[in-house]
Amino acid sequence: MNAVQDDDAPLLAVEGLEKRYGRRVGCTQVDFRLWPGEVLGVVGESGSGKTTVLNCVAGRLAPDAGRVLYTDRTGAARDVHGVSEPERRMLMRTDWAFVHQNARDGLRMAVSAGANVGEPLMAVGARHYADIRAAAGDWLEKTEIELGRIDDPPTTFSGGMQQRLQIARALVAGPRLVFMDEPTGGLDVSVQARLLDLLRGLVTELGLAAVVVTHDLAVARLLSHRLLVMRQGRVVETGLTDQVLDDPQHPYTQLLVSSVLQP
Repeated sequence: MNAVQDDDAPLLAVEGLEKRYGRRVGCTQVDFRLWPGEVLGVVGESGSGKTTVLNCVAGRLAPDAGRVLYTDRTGAARDVHGVSEPERRMLMRTDWAFVHQNARDGLRMAVSAGANVGEPLMAVGARHYADIRAAAGDWLEKTEIELGRIDDPPTTFSGGMQQRLQIARALVAGPRLVFMDEPTGGLDVSVQARLLDLLRGLVTELGLAAVVVTHDLAVARLLSHRLLVMRQGRVVETGLTDQVLDDPQHPYTQLLVSSVLQP
């Protein structure tokens, strides 16, 4: 993928991020920039700190040190962990979206598919029922869910369909930045491939910036412009995705790549 970069200011600036759980290091000395329209992949084995970084950057977990600066629609840089809780919740409803590994964590399972997609629009002020339903229907079709399923509850959907519904719910309000935590984890290979194609198309079409956590290097290669490789809470290598995966420099990255290539 070719990144779209705004030379004026990064959308997200992460500086000296650190999080500890008692004596255990979740992440430490994490720094990166994310530009409008760019997708950053964060890879590493289980326990490497990638999900801790994601949750800190997304405002879901308070770091022990460091800053996360977000450039809002006015051009002002806002400290994600310095704003008030209502301000952060509003950012999460408008400018940001989060896609969970388990779709049920991002859906309301007791209401219809259409209501799941329509609720974020109501949260930002939409009130006209016909318009909300029409927008929900459009997004169901965008995410390859039959319009005839609009009144069905997510409990009647397959795992892949639930994940596509979660994506529709996450993107319907027009966020600028999307956080994804293992978005294809736990799905069958054929379902993963279809979902990855869908995600790649939507990210490109909408010009979204995204931070994608994954242990799957194939997912990282397909979705991300740039990679952070994490080990034991630290970033050990960073660079353009193809560059890192085709010519890894750090021994740990070399091990990750070789383990995927081994028969």
